[in-house]
Amino acid sequence: MTLLDDIEVFINATEVEEVWDRLVTRLGGYGFDRLMYGFTRYKTQSGFGDPQDLLILTNHEARYTDRFVGEAMYFHAPMVRWSSENVGACSWSWIRDHRHSMTPAEQKVVMFNQSMGVTAGYTISFPHISYRYRGAMALTARVGLSQDQVDAVWAEHGRQIEALCNVAHLKLTSLPHNGSRRALTKRQREVLEWVGDGKTTQDIATIIGLTPATVEKHLRLAREALEVDTTAQAVMKASLKNQIFLIDAKA
Repeated sequence: MTLLDDIEVFINATEVEEVWDRLVTRLGGYGFDRLMYGFTRYKTQSGFGDPQDLLILTNHEARYTDRFVGEAMYFHAPMVRWSSENVGACSWSWIRDHRHSMTPAEQKVVMFNQSMGVTAGYTISFPHISYRYRGAMALTARVGLSQDQVDAVWAEHGRQIEALCNVAHLKLTSLPHNGSRRALTKRQREVLEWVGDGKTTQDIATIIGLTPATVEKHLRLAREALEVDTTAQAVMKASLKNQIFLIDAKA
């Protein structure tokens, strides 16, 4: 398989899983057998927004993610700090070179990673168009590879790997994903789309053949699923998560 083959798969993908599975397979061939991808549109000065709004993809074992993600250890991960301040690719030798200036919380994450065999790899921080947007991917090398060996792989294949990850990132951010505790139903998506088109509750009821009370019920359930207070916020959040105005690929 060539880089062009991979890009064509990404272009034609209709689900997040298609992109992710291809990426895991391809990067595994370079020696990166564990990946973690994160993206948010809600970054603030003090954090990455509500964890429920993060898109996080990984093939790490649960015993790692339960702590690193579940306990929000990522917030203090040194390479996450690097990715929040930079764009591009960075060798994890950066950790060794900056260990003397790390906070106790960052030191704790480094020790945890070492205990889990997460010791050598690269981090890619993707370009963004808004200061609230942040996307990054951690590429962990298989156990037994040293950072020097990983750096040698990157010297030979880094441009291809970085390009592949960037195309995957662009596709992932365009595909629908949930991120909330509950997914929107087809009817909830439909009524939000009509609201987005400027229709009133009465208009929507007439268009889709429901009562205004039933339309409002679907809007209320959509607000609850998206964990927002107003219908306008629901339309905005569903749009940002690519959950409305979708082309049905199965139609």
